[in-house]
Amino acid sequence: MSEQQGTLSDEFIAQQRKRLLALRQELLGGEENSIADERTAEEQHGDEAQEFEDEAQGMAQNEVNQALHDVNDQRISDIERALQKIDEGTYGLSDASGDPIPKGRLEVAPEAILTVEEQSRRETGK
Repeated sequence: MSEQQGTLSDEFIAQQRKRLLALRQELLGGEENSIADERTAEEQHGDEAQEFEDEAQGMAQNEVNQALHDVNDQRISDIERALQKIDEGTYGLSDASGDPIPKGRLEVAPEAILTVEEQSRRETGK
């Protein structure tokens, strides 16, 4: 057992596993609902004449949806990795540096696999 897992109680880790599984299901369910909503809208309004503004709004919404999809994909990947780290006994340690991730961060973001500084660098591409 790692030093960090020694400071995280078995109860905390079990609770985090449940939170991660629920979060993963929520994100995956949200993706399915978005696709179903788009299909329903297309079925209901697909044969109506479209105006230029409608098309522009649709394109803008597609960009927003794609950005949200990309963020969700990354979160789901991090959730999968966090669950793997629980199984490996390394939950709570950064994938990049091996440094402990503060318990407070794990409480807020159970899928955290990097420290705040490392996460910031990953998001800015530095």
